[in-house]
Amino acid sequence: MLDNGIRVLTAPMSHAQSVSCFVMLAAGSRYETPETNGIAHFAEHMFFKGTERRPNSRAISSEIDGIGGEFNAFTGKEYTGYYVKCAAETRDTALDVLVDMLRRSLFDAEEIEREKGVIVEEMNMYYDTPRDFIGGVYEELLYGDQPLGWHVIGRKESVRAATRETFLSYVDRWYQPERMVVGIGGQVGDELLPRLEEHFGDLAARDTGAPAALAPTPNGSGPNVRIHHKASDQAHLVLGVPSLPLGHPDRYALMLLATVLGGGMSSRLFTEVRERRGLAYYVYGVNHSYTDAGSLYSQAGVDIERIDQAIETIVAELRGMADELVPADELEKARRFAKGRFVLQLESPHGTIMFGIRREVLEGKAEEPAAVLAGLDAVTAEDVQRVARELIVDERLNLALIGPFEDEPERFAKLLAS
Repeated sequence: MLDNGIRVLTAPMSHAQSVSCFVMLAAGSRYETPETNGIAHFAEHMFFKGTERRPNSRAISSEIDGIGGEFNAFTGKEYTGYYVKCAAETRDTALDVLVDMLRRSLFDAEEIEREKGVIVEEMNMYYDTPRDFIGGVYEELLYGDQPLGWHVIGRKESVRAATRETFLSYVDRWYQPERMVVGIGGQVGDELLPRLEEHFGDLAARDTGAPAALAPTPNGSGPNVRIHHKASDQAHLVLGVPSLPLGHPDRYALMLLATVLGGGMSSRLFTEVRERRGLAYYVYGVNHSYTDAGSLYSQAGVDIERIDQAIETIVAELRGMADELVPADELEKARRFAKGRFVLQLESPHGTIMFGIRREVLEGKAEEPAAVLAGLDAVTAEDVQRVARELIVDERLNLALIGPFEDEPERFAKLLAS
């Protein structure tokens, strides 16, 4: 940890010839207001547009190109991350560019106006891609009109209204040491902490406060349905239930529950919905958790003419997880699947430090990978069924749907309750 409270996480990999340099912050679209919805994602764009020393995007990208590196960023609801991947010997250049972007960006007013057009077109692409947009529709249904239920990309009105002061205010509030973690993975190199003190040492520690707490939602009084009408040849749906937050003691039982349900091409959902019935091109099941909420759900792109059958089939598979113990061989296959995918994630410096830094940012602790594998090994079939019985209840079912359907939620709610 640096003197000002910025946490530093390293994942040394002696065999690596490269290094991944991350700065991640516990700040994302959940930290917005109705007037600033979309500013977290918009700010991510603007950090690449020029600094005092590198006055435009070309100057920044040329320096990273000059070391053969790759750089990018991503915005979620509870975190934002920035990274550079490069050859190990150019680590210091990568850090210099990365910190310069985050601490000395110009937020030029003309550049902001120009980028608004880019963001609006990104929105149009998002809205016109049902496979992506359906997730946002589902979280609107699940969490309602509050930051966790809003789209990360924001609204056109709030993006168009953003000014230089909007960015400066957001960054000054949330981009502070207590919310910042630096992660270095791969060939970490020497003198890392002194170098980071040079870059961040003059950034004074400050209490940022916390975002608004999650307001109560109507889940438990359902089933609940939301329909987004769109003329299309395929329907996209997300069907699920509220689940558990990050850090919950049953997180690994929930992970295996989701894996049995919809992880891989031999999962229950893929086998029943696609292979046996031919109802969908893609279908999967997953759990996604935030620090104080979560959802276990299935997503699918299905035949419009057989939408009712698809919904009934997915609901039956969800209920089946609660009704019967998972057979021993099926649970072991799911365990090996989950462990194998996790280990594959850790093969690269980028994947390893991404795993650790995300946990550090969201949970305040970067757990060792061995602890994750041990947690998965400890799960029993009884654990999986117990969690399924707690979560998968008809009154807690939520269905978001995009397709050429009228706004008739009662019709689909009957399928969830039948």
